[in-house]
Amino acid sequence: MAMEKHVRTTELVDGFRQSAPYVNAHRGKTFVVMLSGEAIRQPGFHDIINDIALLNSLGIKVVLVYGARPQINDAVKGAGLQSQYHNRVRVTDDSVLRLIKQVAGELLLDITARLSMSISNTPMQGAQINVISGNFVIAQPLGVDEGVDYHHSGRVRRIDVNGIKRQLDTNGIVLMGPIAASVTGESFNLTAEEIATQVAIKLKADKMIGFTDSNGIADQNNEIIAELLPNDAEKIMHALNQDDISCAGKLAFLNAAITAARAGVPRCHLVSYQINGSLLQELFSRDGIGTQIVTEPAEKLRSAVIGDIGGILDLIRPLEEQGLLVRRSREQLEMEIDHFVLIERDGLVIGCAALYPFEADNVGEFACLAVHPNYRDADRGQMLLRHIVLKARQRNYDKVFALTTRSIHWFLEQGFHFGGVEDLPGKKQELYNYQRKSKILVLDL
Repeated sequence: MAMEKHVRTTELVDGFRQSAPYVNAHRGKTFVVMLSGEAIRQPGFHDIINDIALLNSLGIKVVLVYGARPQINDAVKGAGLQSQYHNRVRVTDDSVLRLIKQVAGELLLDITARLSMSISNTPMQGAQINVISGNFVIAQPLGVDEGVDYHHSGRVRRIDVNGIKRQLDTNGIVLMGPIAASVTGESFNLTAEEIATQVAIKLKADKMIGFTDSNGIADQNNEIIAELLPNDAEKIMHALNQDDISCAGKLAFLNAAITAARAGVPRCHLVSYQINGSLLQELFSRDGIGTQIVTEPAEKLRSAVIGDIGGILDLIRPLEEQGLLVRRSREQLEMEIDHFVLIERDGLVIGCAALYPFEADNVGEFACLAVHPNYRDADRGQMLLRHIVLKARQRNYDKVFALTTRSIHWFLEQGFHFGGVEDLPGKKQELYNYQRKSKILVLDL
C-alpha cells in the first residue's frame, strides 16, 4: 500500500512539474473556447466547465461560446415543427426563433450556474468567477438566397472588442450563445462556430479551442495528427463525408479553425468531450492529446535534401570550430542527409537537427542541433526537438539520447535525464570518445 501511495505521489509531482512551464506560458493569454451543443449533452460536461473555470483561475482570459444545435433540434421536434434548411443553413422563422431563444436562454443560465459554483468538490473551492453575457456581438440577417428567405438566421456584423477586453481584464469569463441582436433591435440565430471564429480573430486571441466526439483528427493509421497547417486541414475537411452526421462536429471545427488560422489566430485546438480532462492534457502537457491547426509560418520545418547541404554546412561549421559539434564532412552529410530536418526562412537554413537510427536497439540519437545566431531568441531548438521526438515516436523507439558538452541544462529542461555509456546502443558505445567526455542525456518515450 505504501509503495502504491509513493507511485501516485511521484506521478502527481512529475505531472505538476511538467505543467508548470505551460501555466506560465498561458497566463495572461486570451483563449476562445467553443463548446458545442453535443459537448453540453455529455455526462462529462460538468468536468469540462470545471476545467474551463480552472483556466480562469490560472490567469487565462476566457471567452466561452456555446452552441445548441442538438438541443434546438429536439425542441423543434418536440413542438411538432420541422426545421427547413437551405445550403446546410437552418431557416429560422418566427416559431423556430421562439424555441431557440428558450433553449439558448436555458443553457446560458445552466452554464452560468455551473461556473458560479464555489464548493468543496470543484476546483474552484473558495473562488468566485464573474460570468458576463451581453450584446458583444451585433448580428445582421443572411437575407434571401436563391429565392429562399432565411428570416431570423443571421451572421456576425460587428463585435464589441473593447467591451469584451474590459470584462476579460477584470478576470471575468465572457459567455456568448447563438443568439445575437441587430442594430434594428431584432434577434438572429447564428452558429457558435462563426461567433467563436470572428471573436477569436477580432480579439487577436492566442488560441481557439473546440470539442468533438473524438480526440483530434486521425490519419490513415488511426494515429492522432498533432499539428496541421490550414492547407492540410482543408484537404482533410474535403475528404470527410459531408453528409455523415458523425463528421459534422469535425467539419464545423475544421472550417472555423482554417478561417481563424489564416486570419492570424496562432493555434486552434481540437479535443474530445468524451475524454475526461482532455482540455488540460492538451494545454498543459508536453505532447498534448488532440490536433492543433496552426498559422502558415514564415519559417518552414521540413526534411532536408541534398540541395540543403551548403546551408547546413554554413550553419554548423562555426559550432564545429568552437568544439560544440563533432565535425562532419560534406561527403558524410551527403550520406546522412535523410536523417536531417531543418528550419528554412526566406531560403536560408536557420536551424537543423538530425535523428540517427539505431534500429537494433530501438532507440534514436538526437544530434547536430544548430540554430543561426540571429534566430536564437525563440524556441526553434525546442521546435526541432519536438519534431525529432515525434519521428522517434512514430518509429516506436523506446528512447532518444543525445551527447553534449555545453548544452546540458537545456536538455534537462526539455525532460532528458543523465545516462551512462551503458545506456548507449552497442555501436555507439564502441564510438564513444572518452577524451571528449560528452555528457549522455536520455529522453524516455
